[in-house]
Parts: sequence; C-alpha cells; structure tokens
Amino acid sequence: MSVHILVVDDSSTVRGYYTSILSKAGFAVDHAANGYEALEKAVKFDYDFFIVDINMPKMSGYELVRQLREDERGVGVPVIIISTEAKDSDRLEGYRAGANLFLVKPVKPERLLFLTKIIAGVR
Repeated sequence: MSVHILVVDDSSTVRGYYTSILSKAGFAVDHAANGYEALEKAVKFDYDFFIVDINMPKMSGYELVRQLREDERGVGVPVIIISTEAKDSDRLEGYRAGANLFLVKPVKPERLLFLTKIIAGVR
C-alpha cells in the first residue's frame, strides 16, 4: 500500500495510537504536533491523506484544513477531523473548512481503519 498519511495532533499519545493502527495496516504514516508543523511537512512531502485534531496550540485544525484547501497541493487530499468536540456547530465548522469526514474521539481502531481505507480508496 502506498498511501502516505499525515497525523496531526498535539497529543503524542494520540499520534502514537493512530500511527500504530494505520502502520500495522500498511499505511505510511508521518505525524505533526501542530498545524504549523503540518503545513511545513505538507510543503516538503506529498501526503495522500490527513488526520487532523481541532484543538491544538498555535493553529487550530480548522485553520489547518482551510490552509490546506487554499493550496493547490491540498485541494483534493482527503481530510478526516477527529476531535473531542461533538457539537453540531463543530462538525459544521469542520465541513466548512473542507474536511471530508468529522469523527468524535475516542475512535475505535477498526472504525478508523475502515473509514480511512474507504476515503483513501484502498481495499
């Protein structure tokens, strides 16, 4: 499998959790601790997929997704927002920013893997 995913979350535990699940399934996984670090990596590497938290220092996940969508390299790249924020207004904001899917933490490993494969177009 040649899908390269960037996991963006300020929690090293969460980044490790997602990385473990996805890498065991054959995805190439990189990670960033905040939106600025993610944007720096997105300029240097071609990612096929982003998993983004909302509440991060320096730049929110919403702003990160907006900036990814403003850059031609990020326009069509799938984004899943995974957050503890569960209100309809949070979901709406995520979709307005350009997310393909909005999930509420905690996400079970099998659900994360299943939805990632569907959105990434992997069987």
